[in-house]
Amino acid sequence: MGGKPVHSGRLRDHGGRPVRALSVDPIHDTRETFRALVDAMSRPGTVQQTPAERSDHAVVTTLVDHEVTTHTFDEAVRRALESHGRFDSATPETADIVHTNGSPTWDVRDVRSGTLVEPSAGATVIYRVDALGPDATATTLRLTGPGVPDERTLRVSLPPTEVDAIADAQSVYPRGVDVVFAAADRISALPRSVTVEVV
Repeated sequence: MGGKPVHSGRLRDHGGRPVRALSVDPIHDTRETFRALVDAMSRPGTVQQTPAERSDHAVVTTLVDHEVTTHTFDEAVRRALESHGRFDSATPETADIVHTNGSPTWDVRDVRSGTLVEPSAGATVIYRVDALGPDATATTLRLTGPGVPDERTLRVSLPPTEVDAIADAQSVYPRGVDVVFAAADRISALPRSVTVEVV
């Protein structure tokens, strides 16, 4: 995920108050969110629970450290990370971690997708969405590939055009982007290794 290897020891609690301002406990919530991310990435299209009520805040807080660049639409996230000295701002096209509210104004196909030599240099794109899972009134995705037995469907509240753009961004394997959908306290992931189709 993102341009650097993700590991559970990334985060340190330097007082924790600004991160707690996002309703994310800097130790317990980030640890549990990391586990949820690992489960979501290893089983694409499954829905995992996070301990924080705003799962996109928890995911961004968990992934961003001093070694990655970040783009976020959310000023509260920016301020919290800046107060820890953990926010290195970048454009969506150059950032390691890209955070958007629903369909972005930029094109996910223009986000960093790594290289054939270093596909892990592709970005992680975190979509805050309104709904996720079987009850979502939204677009249905069909997933195939590693971590998916036969095929799996996922419903997410993004327009089909955005899902098509994600599918295009994923179509250059082993290059591509890792995608995380976050709704309320739930997440689901599309690693760059999966094939995505709109049903």
